[in-house]
Amino acid sequence: MLTRLSRPRALALCALPVLALFGTAALAPLPFTLAQPGVTADVLGEDRGKPVITITGAETRPTEGQLRMTTIVATGPKADVRIGNVLDGWFRTDRAVMPRDSVYPTGGSEKEIEQHNLNDMKDSQNVAVDAALNHLDREPGSMRVSVDLGDIGGPSAGLFLSLGIIDMLDGDGKGGDLTGGRTIAGTGTITADGKVGAVGGVSMKTQAAHRDGATVFLVPKAECRQAEAERPEGLRLIPVTTLDGAVDALKALESGGKVPSC
Repeated sequence: MLTRLSRPRALALCALPVLALFGTAALAPLPFTLAQPGVTADVLGEDRGKPVITITGAETRPTEGQLRMTTIVATGPKADVRIGNVLDGWFRTDRAVMPRDSVYPTGGSEKEIEQHNLNDMKDSQNVAVDAALNHLDREPGSMRVSVDLGDIGGPSAGLFLSLGIIDMLDGDGKGGDLTGGRTIAGTGTITADGKVGAVGGVSMKTQAAHRDGATVFLVPKAECRQAEAERPEGLRLIPVTTLDGAVDALKALESGGKVPSC
């Protein structure tokens, strides 16, 4: 014998599987990583009491202003990120929800990933030196350049390491600083021939830059939209695609020339 259910009771029964599904989702870990603004480091200065860039075998110049490379802090590859964390991150400007594979594309344990990132940084440092010396038309063997950024990993400091070397050796080419005395921040990978590549977490890096006093942020042109979406008030974005273009933009910023914008 069939019994006809009242509408409220029928709706309640239909809702049970949905609620169960949401309950399961709330408890299940999701393939996301939560990121937030990390530390910044002035490549023209010191990090943890040691010079970031040391040049021997060539005359260097005293510099004013800062060139701050930026980082993000992300939950580990094995961290349990649940739907509540994801929803919270989506509604906050000081957090970002990113696919785990975009932050940890190599997989592996935390120790393996950390070593991979440190290797990436070491490779990036060597390439940054080549890019800077190519820009200045100097022979790679004419001097020794060493870089020390402690345990910061990844290749995204490449552009700023190159800019730091150029500023220490040549400044703006006319006796002034490449920074114009400003605090300049930014991010971007670099190739030996000076091409700037995209990185991750740009919206979080702009916030780290603003927090640490930057007024200008150099961003890979392909990531302008992402940087603009969460741009802190008072932070000027300058898109770059090459090391030559980044140097020209900084010189134009000081001389009052035309500076590209997002």
